[in-house]
Amino acid sequence: MDTDVSPAPTPGSETEPVHLVIMGVAGSGKTTVATLIAERTHRPYAEADEFHPQANIDKMSAGTPLTDEDRWPWLRAMRDWLDHQAAEGDSAVVTCSALKRTYRDLLRTAHGRVRFVHLTGSPELLEERMTHRSGHFMPASLLPSQLATLEPLADDEDGITLDVGTPPEELVDRILATSALPHPTIPRTPRHLAGDPRTDTDTEER
Repeated sequence: MDTDVSPAPTPGSETEPVHLVIMGVAGSGKTTVATLIAERTHRPYAEADEFHPQANIDKMSAGTPLTDEDRWPWLRAMRDWLDHQAAEGDSAVVTCSALKRTYRDLLRTAHGRVRFVHLTGSPELLEERMTHRSGHFMPASLLPSQLATLEPLADDEDGITLDVGTPPEELVDRILATSALPHPTIPRTPRHLAGDPRTDTDTEER
């Protein structure tokens, strides 16, 4: 069931950024949804895995769950990226598992409104998706650990929870209808499509 745990949206300000964090465990389709949003809205877009140091990637590749100590620098880097986009006058889109309330609290310190979109589905569906994707460093064996760590959005958090059994295009329609995004002052090509200096990878956030 889809749920919106945030207050009813109000029209976005032309100057106040509204960042969207597409969250959820591996296999929930974060990359697909975030890419569609960025393409429709011309927002800067980043994948959470682009902010991981190599040591974190090595741990996940070996099937070892990350600890909070591993995650804090990664989360701060994402928060700083959102701040940079806000300073440029942009509302941004980023994927991030954002499994714990404390992780989301850190991301919420970015300038502007930070709204979370939690993509969720049955463990069986998520495992099937992870099993059938290729070329990714995160094994399906880490899914139970992510599900055990996950703290769903609380009633006082700004966000919406959507079932990934719905087609991605319909999910994006729902997200954009409830997010009150300000109109961009300058249409921009999504960053990942524009040749960002970061190295693109097939990431955990799919």
